[in-house]
Amino acid sequence: MPSLLVVIFVLELAVQLINTIGATTINNLIWRIYLSLPTPLAKQYTEQRKLQKDYLAVRHDLNATSSQDEFAKWAKLRRQHDKLLEELEKKKSNLDASRTTFDRYLTGVRLISTRGAQWLLPMWHGKTPMFWLPYGWFPYYVEWFASFPRAPLGSVSIVMWQSACTAILTLVMNTVVGILGLVAASRQAAQEKKRKQKQKEKPVPAAAGAGNGEGKKEV
Repeated sequence: MPSLLVVIFVLELAVQLINTIGATTINNLIWRIYLSLPTPLAKQYTEQRKLQKDYLAVRHDLNATSSQDEFAKWAKLRRQHDKLLEELEKKKSNLDASRTTFDRYLTGVRLISTRGAQWLLPMWHGKTPMFWLPYGWFPYYVEWFASFPRAPLGSVSIVMWQSACTAILTLVMNTVVGILGLVAASRQAAQEKKRKQKQKEKPVPAAAGAGNGEGKKEV
């Protein structure tokens, strides 16, 4: 069984990653992975895409057919168009309902495994020391604060360890995001500068000058 110290750190790291990346982005990624698996829902999604392709083809033919000159063909295409549109809307409605249920399930699992664990673990292991401070190194009030609220005096409680992990990981995440943002901005600025420089270095057309020179030679 992993150490409680490591469990708390991994839990806080997961929470910080979710907050940084975004729950919606994670849900979209898991949804795409789920649709790539051989499941009934993935089969429905494939059928919906094929149906949409057929619908677009029929609509293109319908728009290219005159209702006056080719009425029989136009009426046939119109019936196909309406039928495909009805089936497409039905499948889209079913997939949207499945996606809503999928997102609701993921949200529940994420909240229980992260936020729920953040509350339950300190309540259950409130008296469990994460580690012990060196004896005699710190004054009484530091030892009392580190063991708050219920850990033995002289130890670091799960609440304090959790708070320390949250603070450090938040600082690291903000630093990493800031550095990545600066790198992306500098690359974009360099590309924009290079593009403007290429526009300035474009050669000026010399057709007019060449024509004048040839004319003078002929005279």
